[in-house]
Amino acid sequence: MHKGRLEAFSDAVIAIIMTIMVLELRAPHGHQLADLQAVLPTLLCYVLSFLFLGIYWNNHHHMLQAAKHVNGPVLWANMHLLFWLSLIPFATDWMGGQSLMQWPVALYGVILFMSGVAYFILSRTLIAANGRDSTLATAIGSDFKGKVSVAIYAVAIGVTWINPAISCALYVCVALMWLIPDKRIERHL
Repeated sequence: MHKGRLEAFSDAVIAIIMTIMVLELRAPHGHQLADLQAVLPTLLCYVLSFLFLGIYWNNHHHMLQAAKHVNGPVLWANMHLLFWLSLIPFATDWMGGQSLMQWPVALYGVILFMSGVAYFILSRTLIAANGRDSTLATAIGSDFKGKVSVAIYAVAIGVTWINPAISCALYVCVALMWLIPDKRIERHL
């Protein structure tokens, strides 16, 4: 299989996930600006989830640009990542609709954690398919940023039982960390 098919399929799945999320949004009842307050938690959760999906899409694109080959294990690793990303709308809806209660915030963190693990597995599977001396392997290196992200997710899941708002702040910190453009792959291309 050519890597272009994998990229096109992944792009389509992520676009559908984003579409599902926006279709879950409900307009507030009423016509005053103050009426937005009732849906603000849901809207903020949507923004955060959209941001995470955009970050995954962007980094996935760059990673595949650096790869020359894909194989069966890469296809399955990619499906594993898409599975976890596909659960984001469910967790977003639950977390936003429950005003940041413990279980919904924890589930959201578990999905982010597993998405991070799945992305790491995909990167390592792509490196194995392309060689340890490939452009991709050189660009990704030890993936310190990816490992730190997964560690922060793990901490945030535990912190949920103390204060769900702190967990959400940690999720936002990871998103902000990835908003700073990651030039590793671009430098090597």
